[in-house]
Amino acid sequence: MIVITMTDCPVGLRGDLTKWLLEVNTGVFVGQVSARVRDNLWERIKETAKDGRVTMVFSTNNEQKLDFRIHNSTWEPIDFDGIKLILRPSPSRIKQLGELRLGFSKASKRQIAKRAEKKRGANTPDDYVVIDIETSGLNPEEHEIIELGAILVEAHKIKERFSVLVQPQKDIAEQIENITGITNAMLREEGVDISIAMQRFIAFMDGLPVVAHNADFDYSFLRKACALCNLPLFSNRSICTLILSRRKIRKVDNYKLITLAKHFGIPTTKMHRSLADCEITYQLYEKLINLDTSGL
Repeated sequence: MIVITMTDCPVGLRGDLTKWLLEVNTGVFVGQVSARVRDNLWERIKETAKDGRVTMVFSTNNEQKLDFRIHNSTWEPIDFDGIKLILRPSPSRIKQLGELRLGFSKASKRQIAKRAEKKRGANTPDDYVVIDIETSGLNPEEHEIIELGAILVEAHKIKERFSVLVQPQKDIAEQIENITGITNAMLREEGVDISIAMQRFIAFMDGLPVVAHNADFDYSFLRKACALCNLPLFSNRSICTLILSRRKIRKVDNYKLITLAKHFGIPTTKMHRSLADCEITYQLYEKLINLDTSGL
């Protein structure tokens, strides 16, 4: 089962959806389609919805028996102890997001559409970017990004790496220094302004699908940073290895990145640095998509 709700979207998009789904009310579509058709519909929605708002809810084989995707919504998906929930923003947050929702340039939209066309019909992209961030804490409303890391993957092979330290507004706690190995001295000497870091980071990703472990956590900080830097909201398609692991693996104590790495025999020499965690996540993702789940 799939349910799609749309607001302020082009009429032509509604026509496209009615080829596959039943419109039971204005902007509300329901139906039963394959995962491949569902993913193709979502790519079509992202390409043509423009400034419209879209939510898709669909049945899937996870603990909740459902999953959802959003486009241009002020309601943000979050991971709560492995359960996917939607965070309803405060009125002030809604106002802020409304003011900052600038959208992509026409050139960027064409480039993203071109990449989407190239990958249409494939559940697992050949080209993608693995990302990881280090932060001064767990709450994007109170804490800051201190490091951004990314790996560009083409045809499932690492092509290029990106890493940058970010200067926070406040000194980070000693506990964070101990966990990450990133010190306040390093951030003062090597860190760059968050606006510069985010512009480089977004340019590196170039609209490609993003692979991350607990993607909702990373996205919550990245969207907050975009808002602070007056940048378009971060909206690359995400593939979460935490969710994928829960679907495919049973015989593990938990689904932390280090636990899954040990399960697959992936080296973990420098955990809690962005680029090192990207390397682990890349190897984990490639193993997961090629995994025979029988007996796991």
